[in-house]
Amino acid sequence: MPTTDFYEILGVPRGASGDDIKKAYRALARTHHPDVAEDKAQAEHHFKEINEAYEVLSDPRKREQYDRFGHAGNGVGAGGFSDFGGFTNGFGAGGFGEIFDMFFSEARTAGPQARRNGPSRGSDLRYDLEITLEEAFGGSTKEINFNHLSSCEQCKGSGAEPGTLVVPCDRCGASGVMRQVRQTPLGQFVTQSTCNKCMGDGQVVQTPCTSCAGRGRKEVERKLTVRVPAGVDDGSRIRIAGSGEAGIRGGPAGDLYVYLAVVPHPKFRRDGLDTMTDLVVSFPQAALGGHVKVGSLDGELSLALHPGTQSGTRYKMKGHGMPSVRGTQRGDHLVTVHVAVPAKLTKRQRELLEEYARAGGDRVEEKNFFDRVKDAFKPD
Repeated sequence: MPTTDFYEILGVPRGASGDDIKKAYRALARTHHPDVAEDKAQAEHHFKEINEAYEVLSDPRKREQYDRFGHAGNGVGAGGFSDFGGFTNGFGAGGFGEIFDMFFSEARTAGPQARRNGPSRGSDLRYDLEITLEEAFGGSTKEINFNHLSSCEQCKGSGAEPGTLVVPCDRCGASGVMRQVRQTPLGQFVTQSTCNKCMGDGQVVQTPCTSCAGRGRKEVERKLTVRVPAGVDDGSRIRIAGSGEAGIRGGPAGDLYVYLAVVPHPKFRRDGLDTMTDLVVSFPQAALGGHVKVGSLDGELSLALHPGTQSGTRYKMKGHGMPSVRGTQRGDHLVTVHVAVPAKLTKRQRELLEEYARAGGDRVEEKNFFDRVKDAFKPD
């Protein structure tokens, strides 16, 4: 049963969120993967610990049990056979735990992990790219730089120094696994484990490549041109096939996924294919109506205000919103009108407004003597 704390293995606090746990796992898995680590035996052991910790902490139910009961909450002792105490029934000091250990050992090492000497596909990569709303509207071309594992040019991905051989592993017979037969009162059990000489590859390099230290891949920086189509939205994903990590032993390369993040615009907002903006007009413009200029991602537009437009009225300018990525339709540009009330009035403006108010039947508060004296000395 493991004794190391799962939170310590992933390097996260106990109150870490699911996203933090996932980020920590990805970083550790990439660093300690046996395919990239120099000490493969130590890396494989640590890699198993990392996977086991992530399997528990990423599952809310398993994590709750682990937080309450520790390692006992996720193993056989959390229910199972812990109630049998010292009952062995002739199965040795380990009892049922030893038998279960043989079953699980065989299950963990069987299958694809037991033999890995065939070509395998490289990992996919993710790149986060920020774009402006204008770039999302009209489309753009962006240059990106990123690091990835590329096939070693010197050894062509074999991991062997040019002119030397890659030979079958003599310890496991090129199978990549070691088998052990154990006789128990229940019968014969066969356990399998990854060969510690070839690390499951089934073959060994006589002379490791001096350029990639026998890994067959090297981390290099790559520059790539990404075409962003018009109409993309925040969170859109662009797949670039074959631009991820190089494959292992001649396997195909993974893909690169570019995730787009649209930066908020100071003037315009987006809702699906529609764009929105605010327009401030004066009281006379709202009352009398007329044509006003309105900004949009599609350029400056002319909007016809209806006489008597109220503050909060929304106008729809059809077909001037975002284009569809498929190019089949266009959204609308929605303009919300806000009527501005002047904070200060000149003497003449006040007189005209008072006259307007009286004509409409509104009561106008008369100024006292001192206010009229102040107004007399104010510049028009």
